[in-house]
Amino acid sequence: MSEYRLEMCDVVKTFPGVKALNHAQLKLKPGTVHALMGENGAGKSTLMKCMFGIYHMDEGKVIYEGQEVQIKGPLDALNRGIAMVHQELQPIPERSIGENIYVGRYPTKKYGPVTVIDHDKMYEDAAKVLKEVHLNYDPHAKLGTLSVSQMQLVEIAKAVSADCKVLILDEPTSSLTAAEVEALFTIVNELRAKGVSIVYISHKMDEILRISDEVTIMRDGQYIGTWEAKELTTDMIITKMVGRELSNLYPPRSNTPGEVVFEVKDFTSINPKSFRHVNFNVRKGEILGVAGLVGAQRTELMEGLFGLRCHTSGTITYKGKELTINQPQDAIKNGIAMLTEDRRATGILGVLSIADNVSIASLNKYLIGGIMLDDNKIEKLVQDNVAKLSIKTPSSKTQIQSLSGGNQQKVLIARWLANDPDVFIMDEPTRGIDVGAKYEIYCIIAEMAKQGKSIIMISSEMSELIGMSDRIMVMCDGRCTGFIDGDKANQENIMTLATQFE
Repeated sequence: MSEYRLEMCDVVKTFPGVKALNHAQLKLKPGTVHALMGENGAGKSTLMKCMFGIYHMDEGKVIYEGQEVQIKGPLDALNRGIAMVHQELQPIPERSIGENIYVGRYPTKKYGPVTVIDHDKMYEDAAKVLKEVHLNYDPHAKLGTLSVSQMQLVEIAKAVSADCKVLILDEPTSSLTAAEVEALFTIVNELRAKGVSIVYISHKMDEILRISDEVTIMRDGQYIGTWEAKELTTDMIITKMVGRELSNLYPPRSNTPGEVVFEVKDFTSINPKSFRHVNFNVRKGEILGVAGLVGAQRTELMEGLFGLRCHTSGTITYKGKELTINQPQDAIKNGIAMLTEDRRATGILGVLSIADNVSIASLNKYLIGGIMLDDNKIEKLVQDNVAKLSIKTPSSKTQIQSLSGGNQQKVLIARWLANDPDVFIMDEPTRGIDVGAKYEIYCIIAEMAKQGKSIIMISSEMSELIGMSDRIMVMCDGRCTGFIDGDKANQENIMTLATQFE
């Protein structure tokens, strides 16, 4: 009998204009955590979607428990004991936690000739599985009452409920707090001890080296190799992923902050539990980092400045002129752009083309006679940005949802650059993208600052804030608790300010 529980052999998958997988390989042993790594666009998620039956392979085979199998779809995969927690969650927020866990495979009972859902058994089983993964949630509660990170943990409970033998975790910690990551690792270790084969996709090197037994690396849809995790270092992984050495994770700072151009005074949310009495300013050509723990209200503050949330008091001043911002259109007209935290939910228009996504915020600039869109000018705009930001795509007509996360993020940056903003708010600009794409986005941010743009950058990665920021504003519980110059910032003084609760 084979030492492997599941093998994917010479898998080929082609989309229009793109060969996403080119004879890719993966071999999973029972009771191991197998990290799958590579840059965005390397084919990791595509390979897993082939394993889970979302995509059908053009070539190749899957050998599961010693036999070649054809996985017809996700339900077929689940019935075989293969479960997947996706990077991009697709919750049903208006239904209960229990219904979300068992959606598509509800327990049933018969009333004479009629088959109905057995709600009592469903909630009883849901309570057991939530307890098994150490989640103290009421299975009757609406899923929409949970945070994004809590929904992600429910997705893991859903996978465990399928009594899986293979569990695919695609960026499982992208929205989790440090405490929730520890809880996830406890679950992973318990599943590994029970003999479950776990595929773990992450761009966080420290997680990979801590939790995994083996590491497979892919590049441009191809299999590069598999190594014991204990044999690898972060630098070795990066070199194998990108095919070159990255001597510096952050570009050199060449911007010179000038005079104060954007100022916020006494900004207070209509929600008493959100941001309150916040004061800060941003200089021309400055990168202002915004740090804080989960719940610090950083995103809420920036959404308030952009007109997405209501405020009761406070002023926003740009170049000495007080702005009235009641909705995003007001912010856009005044040269303010915002890259949102969740690109899938509030960023990309998934079924539309790259051209549509780039031009959507600036269509009024490309009208002929005020009534018709100038397609030639829009195409030039898109092509210029594809070249300038090194967006990897077959064409401008490609649906944005088919691109990797890093390329989607570049398209969203291009959308706002088309408006030539003066103040650019970037909320978690590198979340869920690989180290190579991160560096490219860092270079874009640095170049914007060099050109005199004012950048406000929220990040949950302290190293990113320290590596990129001229100054760092720290928030705690809705308040600004202090500022640190970039060259004096370290994890200790940031955390000191981030934990100054009233």
